[in-house]
Amino acid sequence: MNYSIPFSTKIQEFEPMLKNYALQLTRNMDDANDLLQETFLKAMMYSEKFKEGTNLKGWMYTIMRNTFINNYRRITKRNTFMDTQEEQYIIDTAVGFSTFNAGESNFMKNDIQNAIEKLPNDLRISFELNNEGFKYHEIAEKLDIPIGTVKTRIFVARRKLRKHLAEYETLYSLIAS
Repeated sequence: MNYSIPFSTKIQEFEPMLKNYALQLTRNMDDANDLLQETFLKAMMYSEKFKEGTNLKGWMYTIMRNTFINNYRRITKRNTFMDTQEEQYIIDTAVGFSTFNAGESNFMKNDIQNAIEKLPNDLRISFELNNEGFKYHEIAEKLDIPIGTVKTRIFVARRKLRKHLAEYETLYSLIAS
């Protein structure tokens, strides 16, 4: 009689080794646990693709590594910001990695535009004029206010935008570290 050990039981024996590997990749226990869970889920989903007689441990490590890489790429894509100038250049904050995803870029562009629109009028107008390329003294003349007031308004607007869009900065710092 051939008593076969269920696939789920076979892969469970690799859990301690895979958990250590996940921790090396993510450097965070919560992320490591998520990666481990996702790896086991994928292994179960694609168990029919595993060929008996091949290295099950290596197969599991490969699933984990590929899952980590795909998640890393997904996070990196989220850190691509749209320049609000008419030319619509892509500014990628991840060093050496560039991608374009119109859907994600549109979400980011909308987030940035919504944050700008929520600024008080005096800050928003000064910020938008500066963003359009006007110099401080030109904005001061146009709005008939002192140049120091223009500088302060732009500084405060940038600080408010940075606070409102902090989720993007947090994602970027996770990748940069």
